[in-house]
Amino acid sequence: MLSHSFSGNYLVLRPEEVGLCHLFGILLNGDMAQKAFIEYPIGKEENLQRRWLIFISLFGQKVLQHLAKPMMAFGSAFEMWMNLLSCNGNFFGLLLHVFQNKVIVPERTSEMFLSFVGHIDRRMQLDKNIQHGDIRYYVMLCAMASKLSFENKAVVETTVQNCWKMELLGYYDFWNDFQRKNTTQGFMFHDKTADPDVVVVAFRGTEVFDADAWCTDIDISWYELPGMGKIHGGFMKALGLLIGQGWPKEMNQQDIVEYPVAYYTIREKLRTLLNENSRTKFILTGHSMGGALAILFPAVLALHEETFLLKRLEGVYTFGQPRVGDEEFKTFMKKQMNKYDFKYLRYVYCNDMIPRLPSDDSTFLFKHFGTCLYYNSCYKGKVNHLSSFFFLCFYKNVYSDIY
Repeated sequence: MLSHSFSGNYLVLRPEEVGLCHLFGILLNGDMAQKAFIEYPIGKEENLQRRWLIFISLFGQKVLQHLAKPMMAFGSAFEMWMNLLSCNGNFFGLLLHVFQNKVIVPERTSEMFLSFVGHIDRRMQLDKNIQHGDIRYYVMLCAMASKLSFENKAVVETTVQNCWKMELLGYYDFWNDFQRKNTTQGFMFHDKTADPDVVVVAFRGTEVFDADAWCTDIDISWYELPGMGKIHGGFMKALGLLIGQGWPKEMNQQDIVEYPVAYYTIREKLRTLLNENSRTKFILTGHSMGGALAILFPAVLALHEETFLLKRLEGVYTFGQPRVGDEEFKTFMKKQMNKYDFKYLRYVYCNDMIPRLPSDDSTFLFKHFGTCLYYNSCYKGKVNHLSSFFFLCFYKNVYSDIY
């Protein structure tokens, strides 16, 4: 059993430890105390309230764990099929190449191999109608970066350097200290033509055929940190939470190299880049789970009192982002946004399920905050704050243009 000494209060669900009989027993008798599949501090039995939500979370994760290998196999085969078609022209082109013995088999690591997301929307070029100085520019750039984050290194490198004419600073497979493997992906690039120039950090979101990522989205496990509130455990682990240590202010440089976790690796890179130019700003972005990591990053910066970096943060722009923390975390982040004057815009499209996760009700945990720009199926938008109406006037075409 892992140590949770960095947090005085927590609720950790372990679906791998629960059988179906015990799982449905939650609904029949509600007895969850001292079970192997749920952890909480002694004396905090109130954490076991809302057993329906605990059941749904455990059941969903259990099902996804059983489907993990079939989902991965199907996704891999489906993506290969889509790339076979695109590399050989179309279905009839593929048939012709089969008869001619000239079938082009795409390499998964090549700049021609696109993900499922890349095939849904093959656009790589930035919108030439939205230039630097346009209030929509950063949103457009972040939306494209969030989409690009699902691609392999070769595609990202070619797109950033050849199509966008920007500098790729790094493409990363980050370490998850709890899962003991690399589970978090992202990349950084530098737009030197902007005024001021800007560094963009894009986190990859929930991949369609990745059962582990979907498990993270529906997991309602959380850790409470002093002064910050209760925060989604899976997102913290993906960003760089360390076993038994939580969020130490500094991490050994050798450990960063050997086990590059997202938060500490990106923070070091930003410190170096922003010290080189006093005017350089940075932006955080991501789609789905990537959006959760994007807004959690400045929260940990604030925990560590990284004033230098927070003053250089231009904004956080997320797309289809799930909830990250509770009411106290919401209050904590609002204070940081006011103190350091950075933007936080959440784009939500129609009936997207992910922004509704994890569950929110009148007494439970997870709460959204920031300015939400919601678009229905006809791409008509509205903002959840009347004072933010002017955002809609400028941004209403961005979502439909890019997604």
